[in-house]
Amino acid sequence: MPIDTMPILYSFRRCPYAMRARLAIRYAQQTVVLREIVLKDKPPQMVAISPKATVPVLQLPDGRVIDQSIDIAYWALENNDPFSLLPKASVKSFCDALIHECDFEFKPWLDKYKYADRHPEQSAEYYRNNGERFLKNLASILQEQPFLLGATPTLADIAIMPFIRQFSMVDLQWFKSCQYPRVRDWLNDWLESDSFRSIMSKYEKWHETQEIIEF
Repeated sequence: MPIDTMPILYSFRRCPYAMRARLAIRYAQQTVVLREIVLKDKPPQMVAISPKATVPVLQLPDGRVIDQSIDIAYWALENNDPFSLLPKASVKSFCDALIHECDFEFKPWLDKYKYADRHPEQSAEYYRNNGERFLKNLASILQEQPFLLGATPTLADIAIMPFIRQFSMVDLQWFKSCQYPRVRDWLNDWLESDSFRSIMSKYEKWHETQEIIEF
C-alpha cells in the first residue's frame, strides 16, 4: 500500500496514551505507518502538525490530525471493530465516565506518585493513597465481572490498563501485596496477552531515510 494512502502514527511505546492507541489500532486490524519517536528529541514533522507535541499523533491521508489518544482509539474501532470493543449504547456513558476519571482524576495523582521527588510538598504515600481511590473503584467493578464493562474486553479496558500498569510499576512490591487482587489479576492477564506483547515490540527511533514500518 503506498505510504500516501496510509495513516501515519507518531508514537512512543512506553507512553500509556500511546499504548491505548496502539492497542485499539491492533484490535481494529488497521494498518498505519509507525514513526517511533524519542520524547527528548521530537521530530519537527510531528510538532508541525501537532504543536502540543505529545504522543500519540495520527495523521490521516486526507491531512486531518488526531492528537488525543482516546480519539485515535475511537477512530480505529469505528472503522473496524471485529472484537466488539466499542461500548454498547447502554454502557457508553459509564465507559466515558470511567475513562474520564482515569485521565483527569487518577492520572494527575499517578504522575505525582511516580515523580514524588518533584513534588516534595507531600509524600509518595500521600499521592499513592489518592490514586488508590481509582483502584478501589476498579476493584469493586471487577469483583462482579471479568472486565470493566462486563464479560468481554472493551475500549474501557484497553484505555485504562496502561495507566494501571504504570501505577503498579512505581512500587511493584507494594502493588503485589496491595488489597486489590482482582485489579492485579486483571492487569496481569492483559500484560501476558498476545495483543499487549505485540504492541510493545521495540523499534528504532524514526528518521526520514528509514524504511517504512507498517504497524
